[in-house]
This record gives sequence, C-alpha cells and structure tokens, in this order.
Amino acid sequence: MRILFLFLVIALAFMALYGQEGAPNIRGEPWPLDPAWEMPRTEYGHPNLQGVWWFGSRTPLQRPVSLEMKQSYTLEEATEIERRMQQRLDQQAAPLDPDRGAPEQGARIGQEADDSFLGHWQKPTLLPVNDEYRTSVIIDPPDGRLPVREDFQDFHARVRISGLNMTDGPEGQSLSGRCLMFGAVIPNLTPLMMNPHMQIIQTRDYVVIMSEMIHDARIIRLDEKHLESAIPKWMGDAIGGWEGDTLVVHSRHFRPEQSSRMFMPLSKDLEITERYTLVGHNEIHYVFTAEDPQAFTQSFTGERIISRNDPGEFVYEYGCHEGNYSLPGILRAARRADAEASFGY
Repeated sequence: MRILFLFLVIALAFMALYGQEGAPNIRGEPWPLDPAWEMPRTEYGHPNLQGVWWFGSRTPLQRPVSLEMKQSYTLEEATEIERRMQQRLDQQAAPLDPDRGAPEQGARIGQEADDSFLGHWQKPTLLPVNDEYRTSVIIDPPDGRLPVREDFQDFHARVRISGLNMTDGPEGQSLSGRCLMFGAVIPNLTPLMMNPHMQIIQTRDYVVIMSEMIHDARIIRLDEKHLESAIPKWMGDAIGGWEGDTLVVHSRHFRPEQSSRMFMPLSKDLEITERYTLVGHNEIHYVFTAEDPQAFTQSFTGERIISRNDPGEFVYEYGCHEGNYSLPGILRAARRADAEASFGY
C-alpha cells in the first residue's frame, strides 16, 4: 500500500511538471489539457495553428447592464438561454402566414424577411471558457463593459461635427457599405453573427489571418519590430512572436476610420495585444487586451474560445455588392434631391 501511495505521489508530481497543463488563462489558472493530446507543430517547430476557424459566439462582447457584476451563468441558466435561442431560430424558420395583411401605412419596414439569412445560422450554444459560461467576452473591467470615456469623439463624430452629411460623398458612408471593412478593427476581436470564419496560414516568418468577411487578410510579421513609419493601416501594423507555445501579436497604428460604436470605438492611439494558444485539436484559447487612453478610461481584456471548423467548411469568396450597387444609387438620389432643392421643386 505504501509503495502504491508513493507511486501515485510521484506520478502526480510528474504530470504537474511535464506538460499536463496548458497556457494559463487570464486569471493565471492552468488550462486543462488532455494528457493524450500532443501539440502539433510546423516544420519550423512552432505550434501549428493552421486551418479554418470559427470566431463567432453567442456570448456578447459586453455584458448586459442588467447582469451587473455577474460574470458567468450556472449550467441551468445556460441551458435555459440555449433553449430560448433555439426557440427563436425555430420561429424564424417557420413558414409565414400567406394570408397576412399589408403593413400599416407609414410603418417602418426593416429586414424582417431576411432575418434567417442575415443571422447566418449559428448553433444555439454557449461556448464555455475553462468550464465557465461567461456573460461577456470582456472580463476586465469586472463589470464586463467597454470603459469608454463619456467625452470621447471618434473619427465619425468629428466628421459629423464638421458638417459632412452621410450622403455628401462616399466618405460619409460606413466602411461596410463601401465594401472596405466589416466588424471590429481586428475582425476576430469581437464575435460576429455573420460569416465568422477565418483561415490561419503560417510560415517561418509570417502568420496570415484571413477573415471571410470581407476577405480581410492580416499579415503578421514574426520579427517583433514595428514599422518605423506611423502611417495608419487597416487593422493596424501587426507584429508577433512566440512565448513558449503561445503566439503573441501586438498591433498599433490603426486607421481611425475603423472606429465603430457598434463594435468598438477607437482613436489613433489604440494598441492591442493578442494571445493565441492551441489548447486542443479543435480549440484556440484567445485573449486580447486593448489600450487607448483617448477612447477609454483604462485598458480592457477579453477571453474566449475560437473553434476549428468541421471538415469541408471552408472560407468562401465573399461577394460584397453594397459598394458596387447601393452606394451609387444613394449618392445619385442625394444629388437629385440637392438639384431639386436648388430649383425650388
């Protein structure tokens, strides 16, 4: 019995020392790894992150205000939330009443007919992070909210103050409407409901992350040296390096036009540090911290899981046509309205 006990103690110590724990999460706790799993590596010895991944999530970036300091759901609460999500999907998929009447006169008609299409159906499940069903991606500050300065005016606010109307020119339109960018300043930074797919490609000196929407390719140099030029770039100037088995990416020099009240406001001073750690064949533990003293009262941190797509689920060509068709029509109608106003019509 003593020999068995001694053997057990030695085995536990060996496991603790030799790789049965993965990268620590943001709270410093070790990530539990399957002892039978081996880290896949590229020919250069780096962890192999290559493949097609899904960065969508039913967990919102910010915690609903009503939840206050509640950081996670119980299993029962998560199960009920998933039940309600499935119910909404079933309602969307149900046939419409062919005998329904016309909308009331003057009523606003939105995209109700396209709800199912625009949702780009996602499984009604909450992805746990280290066995926690989080109420928000943001875990610091503790309230799970973006710490935006009340007096902050981003690029778009300053444009409006200058008097530029949305229909005065293409510059007044959103980036997504112009088919330039969609989503957050870094596409996989926040969960998306539409086409949240990305492909990772690695070489010895570079990592490329290409998002399906709108074919945004981030080229990350693994030399850990930022460009001397401070010229702003779409998605910033990204550099990276390896800390053990974790890919650490630092980005700065973002274009201020990528500020978004829907996803994340920002100024030219934004800097973001991301950490990508493969913690299983089908999971990347993803952590980011953003700092922007102009836009935020403090830095904030988010943590979640990025999951591998099933075989056959690729990144497909994204045909963005708003900039091709909608934008000329919007501007043409605005110029017609200007002409009619000048002639007193």
